[in-house]
Amino acid sequence: KRIARPHIHLTWTSCSLESEIQPQTFAAATGFPSWLNDTLSSFSSLQDTTGIPMHFWGVFDGHAGSGAALMASKLLQLIIRDRLCDVAHLLENQNNPPPICLTKNGSPFQAEAKKGACLDGEEQDGLLDEPRFHMEKDISVESLVMGIIETAFRQMDDLIEKEKESYSISGGCCALIVIHLLGKLYVANAGDSRAIIVRNNEVIPVSNEFTPESERQRLQYLGFLKPELLGNEFTHIEFPRRIQHSELGKKMLFRDHTMTGWAYKTIVEDDLKFPLIYGEGKKARVMATIGVTRGLGDHDLKVYNSNIHIKPFLSCCPEVKVYKISEHKHGSDDVLIMGSDGLWDVTTDRDVADAVSTFLSSREPNDLLRYTLAAQDLLMGSRGVLKERGWRLPNERLGSGDDITVFVIPLAGAELET
Repeated sequence: KRIARPHIHLTWTSCSLESEIQPQTFAAATGFPSWLNDTLSSFSSLQDTTGIPMHFWGVFDGHAGSGAALMASKLLQLIIRDRLCDVAHLLENQNNPPPICLTKNGSPFQAEAKKGACLDGEEQDGLLDEPRFHMEKDISVESLVMGIIETAFRQMDDLIEKEKESYSISGGCCALIVIHLLGKLYVANAGDSRAIIVRNNEVIPVSNEFTPESERQRLQYLGFLKPELLGNEFTHIEFPRRIQHSELGKKMLFRDHTMTGWAYKTIVEDDLKFPLIYGEGKKARVMATIGVTRGLGDHDLKVYNSNIHIKPFLSCCPEVKVYKISEHKHGSDDVLIMGSDGLWDVTTDRDVADAVSTFLSSREPNDLLRYTLAAQDLLMGSRGVLKERGWRLPNERLGSGDDITVFVIPLAGAELET
C-alpha cells in the first residue's frame, strides 16, 4: 500500500526467465511513458531459457522529482531479468560453481590449466608437485546472482544519467528491492528504506540503511583522497560543532576517516570550512544538502548556490543480503516487510512486527486480502490520527510526515516454488 504522492513508486512482478515478452508490448501494458519505448527495445527478448520462476518487489523512494524513481521502478527489474537470463543455464544446478570464463555464446570456456607459476620465466620441469600459487577461486551461484544485482544497479544509474538530458529525468531515489529466486530471497538496498523478516514472532533484519552518519568514514575518505571534490568550501574532518574564527589555535575534539572515537587537535585556518557531514540523526546532511548516501540518479545535484557536484559522494551500489527460504519452515503469519523511511522514522522493527502479527492473527489464514490489509493497517497506524496539534500516534507522538510505502509479503509456501 502507499500514500498517493508522486515521488514514491513501488513495483511487484512475477515472471519466469523463459517468458518471451516483447518490450514495447510490456511497456504499454504497464503504463510506460512513450519516451521509454526506445530504451526498452534495447533489452533482449528471452529465448531458449529454462523457465526459472522469479518474483520481484521494489520500493523506490524519490526525492527532488519523480523522474529517477519512475524510471527505476519500470526498468530495473528488466535489467536484472535479462542479466539472469544470460546465465540461466548456470542457475539450474546450484551445486556446480559457475565457470570462470564463458565463450561468446555463453557456454563454458576451459583454458589450459597450469599447475603453478613459473620462476623467472623458466619451466619448472615438474620439480614442484604443488602449485606455487592458488590459481582459481571457487565462486558460488549465490555470489553470481548477487553480482548480477549489483551490476544491474550500476547499469540503471548509468541509464538514468544517459537519458536525463533528453527526457528531463529529475531527482534521484532510494531503491530497495527483493528478488525471490531458487529458494532464496535476495535483498538489495541502496538508501534508507528497510526490510525485515518476521518468523515465529522473531524479527530478522535483512537490510541496513545508508545515511551520512552510517557511511561517514567512506565519505570522509573520499574527501581526503580527492579534496578537489570539496570545492575549497568543505573539510572532510568532523567536529562536534561549527568552529568559530576566535577558536583558531585552540584544541577541539575531532575525528576523520581513520577514527571511530574522538581526539583533540589544534584548530587551523582550514578547519573553519563547512564540514562534509553536518548534523545528527535524520538531520545529518552531506554537504548540507542530502540526507542519504546511496541511491539512483541525482547526477545534477549540486550544493546550494555553488557549482560543487554531490554525486561523487553518492553511491549507486546496493548492499545485497541473502535469506535462504528453503532452509526454514514458515507459518501463515511469517512475512517479509518492506518499507520506506517514512514508516521506520516513527516505529521500531519490534513494533512493526507486533502490529503485523496482531493484525494477521485477527484474520482467517485463508483470507487472501489479509496481507494487503495488514500493510494498509501498518501504514495508517504510522501516519496517525489528525488532531488539533497535527497527526498523532496513540502515544501522542507525531506521526510520520513523510511518504510511506509498505509491502507485507507472506513467506509460507515460498520454499515449495524452488
